[in-house]
Amino acid sequence: MPDSLLLSHSDFSTLEERVKATEKACDLMEKIYDSGKYPKMLVERAWSEHNPIIKGELAQPKALRSYLEREILRLLEKDADIKIEPSRDVIELNDPLLLDHTDESNWDITKKKLFLFSPERTDISLDRLQHYTGTSAHDFQRYILFTNYDMHVEVFLEKFPDCVKPVRDGVQMPAFHHKLDDNKGITLINIGVGPSNAKTITDHVSVLRPDAMIMVGHCGGLRNHQEIGDFVLANGYMRDDRLLDDLFPIGIPVIPNYILNLYLKQVLDNHGLSHRIGTVFTTANRNWEFSKKDTVEKIHQSRSLAVDMESATVATNGFRYRVPHATLLCVSDKPLHGKPKLSGAAQAFYQNSKEKHLEIVIETIDMIKQTHPDGLPNSSIRAFNEPLMGSGE
Repeated sequence: MPDSLLLSHSDFSTLEERVKATEKACDLMEKIYDSGKYPKMLVERAWSEHNPIIKGELAQPKALRSYLEREILRLLEKDADIKIEPSRDVIELNDPLLLDHTDESNWDITKKKLFLFSPERTDISLDRLQHYTGTSAHDFQRYILFTNYDMHVEVFLEKFPDCVKPVRDGVQMPAFHHKLDDNKGITLINIGVGPSNAKTITDHVSVLRPDAMIMVGHCGGLRNHQEIGDFVLANGYMRDDRLLDDLFPIGIPVIPNYILNLYLKQVLDNHGLSHRIGTVFTTANRNWEFSKKDTVEKIHQSRSLAVDMESATVATNGFRYRVPHATLLCVSDKPLHGKPKLSGAAQAFYQNSKEKHLEIVIETIDMIKQTHPDGLPNSSIRAFNEPLMGSGE
C-alpha cells in the first residue's frame, strides 16, 4: 500500500467505486497511524467560496472508522477531492510536549476545522475513556446515553444481555455497549452524580463524534401541577453549575437539538405520558435547598421546570463540541412542595419509572436511525445537506 493517496471525485462514477475508495482511504490512515505517524487529510471543495481547501491531522482512525467512512463518502458525493498522507511523528502519551497540543485555552470554536480535535487530544481522550469506563474506545456506538443510576443499567442489561461490559470492576463511569454494524448501536454510561463527571465524560466522548448524546436522569419538579413520575423535556438550561463559565460565556444560549426533542415528544405523546417542556436548572450544589432563598429566586427568574446536576453541563459541552444533544428527565421529588427525596419513596419511584424512561429514549433513537441514518442535521453545526467534516463556508 502506498504512503499517500489522492481521491479525485472525477475518478469515480458509481457509488460502489466511491465506497471502495473510502475504505481504501481509511485503511491507509490506519496503516499510517500504526507506523507511528499522524495521518493528514487535505480536502479541496470547489463549492466553497471562502474555504476551498481545508486540512487536518487525526489519531486513532480505527476507533473513528465508521464516522470517517460516512463523511469521506459524503465529501466524494459532493465532488470534493481528498488527499491523505503521513504527517508528524505520533507524540507518546507520557511526553511532556503532549499537553502543548491539547491546550484549549486559545481554542477558536468559530474557526473552520476539518477535525475539531488535535490528534494529541484524541489520543489522550480515548485513553481516558478506557480508564473511566472500563471499555475500549472501539466499542463506543453512535448514540450515547448518560445516566447516573444503576437501575437504568439494569434495564439496559435486561434488554441487551450480550452488550459489551466493563472489563474490570470499580471503574468510575462504567459503560455498556449494544453494538451494531457501522456503530449504529447504543452506548449507556453511568456517569455518577454532578457536573464535574458530566464535563469529564463529554470532554472525551465528543472526540468520537457521536450522532447524539442524551441525558437520561431524574430531577426535582419545580411547578405546582407536576406529579412524581412526570417527564421533563428540556428546551433550554439555566447554567448554575458554573463549571464551564471560563471556557464558554454564560450569555451564549444553549438549546437541545430540535429533531431529538421533536422525536422524544412524539414518543411521549404516543405513550400518553405526562410531560412538560421548558428550562432545566442545573446546579453543582446537591443541597441547594439549604440556600433556598437565593436558589429559588434564580429558579423563578429562569422559569425553570426542573432542577438537576448534569443536564446543562452535558448540553453546553454538546454545543461546544458540535454534538447533537437532548435531555429527558423524570420527576423524582418536589422539594419546594413538601415532597423531598426521601429514601422509602425514592425506591418505590425508581422501581416504577426505570423501564419506561429508558424505553422512551431507545424508541426515539430507533426513529432517528430510520429518518436520519447519516447523522442529525443541527443548525449550530451544519446545514441539512452538508457533510459533517468541513461543513459550511
